[in-house]
Amino acid sequence: MSQKVPVLVTGGAGYIGSHAVLALCDAGWPVAVVDNLSTGFRFAIPEGVRLYEGDIEDGALLARIFEEQDTRAIMHFAGSIIVPESVENPLKYYHNNTAKSRALIEATVNAGLPHFIFSSTAATYGVPEVSPVSEESPKQPINPYGMSKLMTEIMLADTAQAHPLNFCALRYFNVAGADPQARTGQSTAGATHLIKVAVEAALGKRDGVSVFGTDYDTPDGTGVRDYIHVSDLAAAHVLALEALISEPDRSLTLNCGYGRGFSVLDVLDAVDRVTNRTIERRFEGRRAGDPASLISDNSRIKATLPWEPQHDDLETIVGHALAWERRLGEIRRDA
Repeated sequence: MSQKVPVLVTGGAGYIGSHAVLALCDAGWPVAVVDNLSTGFRFAIPEGVRLYEGDIEDGALLARIFEEQDTRAIMHFAGSIIVPESVENPLKYYHNNTAKSRALIEATVNAGLPHFIFSSTAATYGVPEVSPVSEESPKQPINPYGMSKLMTEIMLADTAQAHPLNFCALRYFNVAGADPQARTGQSTAGATHLIKVAVEAALGKRDGVSVFGTDYDTPDGTGVRDYIHVSDLAAAHVLALEALISEPDRSLTLNCGYGRGFSVLDVLDAVDRVTNRTIERRFEGRRAGDPASLISDNSRIKATLPWEPQHDDLETIVGHALAWERRLGEIRRDA
């Protein structure tokens, strides 16, 4: 078992970051968070975890945090994640995701921190010719979001060659669900994640769900995606950090998914079953750039880390998302 060093989580008040904070805390790691709260929520930070409200571009702030917390590892989630927005406003994404990551990496190197976990994405693959997609598949992003993340991966690889830093880039497939204890979840208003949208519709917060494309070469004509429970994803981050600490000369790039997919209609049917009601489906044309199927080849992460998913079940994922959506309504009423 590797030593539990102090970890700074960037974007730790956001959806995935807050689950990583919980996973670290639950396993006994010392944790602090830096978040500018532009899309994160103060209530997502567990009691006892220090929140520094500020920006990862602020080198003086980072240096102070590193000193105060005796930080030895970074988990980097801060960034912008909406693909259509990245097409409309590419410079925002190259600033938030690439330039700010460069500033964070520079601060990490200047302070001599040895370990860096990066929240990357399957969008680095673009529209893959083959599914399941392995880490060796061509990286051909088709939007600024995917490119901004790939550029950060490249910066990390180059920096690790030049400095005593090792890193793990985790390429997420479709992240969904919420903490099983409903301590945190997807809280962003107007989110575009299918399961989030579907449970909102099931609770009457939306009047239906749009299905984009019904003529794909898939069993039911709708897009197929690999949905991974956010708590299983958070667990992978903790295991990746242990791997970096135990082998300081090795860096890793790993897909994070279950290796199997569900169609849009599979997901909506699962929400119907869990809620015992029928969501209205609105069938629309394809969105530009959506591949028919995007499923991870997860053999490398299974071979590299002792990662055993605990929530690999679509109805479980939906049930946890639904429980969080109900709790979120209570939080907002009490706010």
